[in-house]
Amino acid sequence: MTFQKASPMLARALNERDYQNPTPVQAAVLRPEAEGRDILVSAQTGSGKTVAFGLAMSAELIGAGEKIADVAGPLALVIAPTRELALQVARELQWLYQYAGARIVSCVGGMDQRTERRALQQGAHIVVGTPGRLRDHIERHAFDPSHLQAVVLDEADEMLDMGFREDLEFILDATPDSRRTLMFSATMPKSIAALAKKYQRNALRIEAAGEAASHADIEYRAVRVDPRETEKAVVNLLRFYDSPTAIVFCNTRDSVRHLQAILQERGFAAALLSGELSQHERNLSMAALRDGRARVCVATDVAARGLDLPTVGLVIHADLPHDAEALQHRSGRTGRAGRKGVSVLLVPPKARRRAENLIAQAHVEVEWAAPPTAEEIKQLDRRRILQDADLGDESSEDDSELASLLLSELGPDKIAAALARILRARLPTAEEVADPGFESEKRGARDFPPGKSAKSHKEPMPGAVWFRLDIGRSKNADPKWILPMLCRKGGVNRADIGAIRIFPNETNVEIAGGAASGFLQSMRRPGGDKIGVERLGAENNEAAPPPKPKKKPKKP
Repeated sequence: MTFQKASPMLARALNERDYQNPTPVQAAVLRPEAEGRDILVSAQTGSGKTVAFGLAMSAELIGAGEKIADVAGPLALVIAPTRELALQVARELQWLYQYAGARIVSCVGGMDQRTERRALQQGAHIVVGTPGRLRDHIERHAFDPSHLQAVVLDEADEMLDMGFREDLEFILDATPDSRRTLMFSATMPKSIAALAKKYQRNALRIEAAGEAASHADIEYRAVRVDPRETEKAVVNLLRFYDSPTAIVFCNTRDSVRHLQAILQERGFAAALLSGELSQHERNLSMAALRDGRARVCVATDVAARGLDLPTVGLVIHADLPHDAEALQHRSGRTGRAGRKGVSVLLVPPKARRRAENLIAQAHVEVEWAAPPTAEEIKQLDRRRILQDADLGDESSEDDSELASLLLSELGPDKIAAALARILRARLPTAEEVADPGFESEKRGARDFPPGKSAKSHKEPMPGAVWFRLDIGRSKNADPKWILPMLCRKGGVNRADIGAIRIFPNETNVEIAGGAASGFLQSMRRPGGDKIGVERLGAENNEAAPPPKPKKKPKKP
């Protein structure tokens, strides 16, 4: 299907933008059964819905002619949840209707109301705005909605979630009963159904390619993480994927501020978006993200609603979303307009079941994985440095002259080493992170078989001492997190740790004799991991294995 059914003036604009074939939602609104009817559309962010409702309301704006005629008041109104989304919609409609002669006015919070009122008085065909500002203009008689023939609610579910129901009902009640009402929503909760029932007539329900297809360009991953290493995991994910723009979601303002500070300290250009920012501060953050001065946006759900950054290739859920709808909204910030994207959930062991429920409710396929390691990132850096744009640029005469001088004075080895240091210094340092390893249980096998050593020695560890920990497989004991925990809490090095043997209700650990006394004192020190520990026997030069746990007698 092509855009043949679109108005000639709109088809011309689409052709200039190299729009060849409509997306599923655009094709749906152009079908004959949708013509002239109210429509209720389920469409994800990034599915081309702005062009879709621009095409859908063209009959009311242009009719049989090629250009929009002058009228006493605006003919179409588009309501969006946030300033950023409203301005984005206005820009999209501007180019779509450029040859149809449309005058488009935006009315959003944070802008000069007097300028908006003057623009409305000079005449507008399409008004795009946020609920609060539109209501204010109507109450002040600056905006006359009595001539409207089409009203669009963009991201209706988000507007209701943000508490705009009363404003929306006020605006819709002020419009003519004969208007067309086009509602676009990523999800369809009961609140949307109730609003549609009240303000739409015989609406055509459209599901644009279904949820799975809407997120076909998003690769979902769930990363196991120690809750104490969440920030480190975020650092490594940002370094591993190296997206032009990434969004990291947190559930609270405090978490956003804390994580942004950590990322800036690590060398990332990070901006934040949270509800406590003034409009001016929000504008500065958005400008930095759009022009590339900031590559990471740390945000809360509410602050990021309506956010449109076309270069987002990575979304990280540092805190798990509250529900499946939030997961879809967050993830929908990437994988837009045919581009590929990655959505990563950080899942600590205690939140594993909740994460699995979210994934099931969102109907997405997720690949479980460990956090990227510092070594993996190091290998990627080597390949990326070889592809650095500065290495491929043509040299000027002055550059070539200086290069010859450096070669003659220092030699190629010293110059290459210095260049490597300079290029690596641009990159934030990757972190050492552990894998809690709980995902292996779900597959029915552990990363290390029960009763086998997590670390083997070709020669017995002389003078080793065995200790018993009161955790076992029943408490998700796994060498991948036990080993770093023993080093951290026990005050020992990896070389001091011998075999780790995991049983159903306990774990036995072999510690070098010279480190045993300090290990026991450190492990029993208050704070941190509350793990019971006891010494199993005296030092043994043959490093004999500890006795196996006694089996409980069977009941007669």
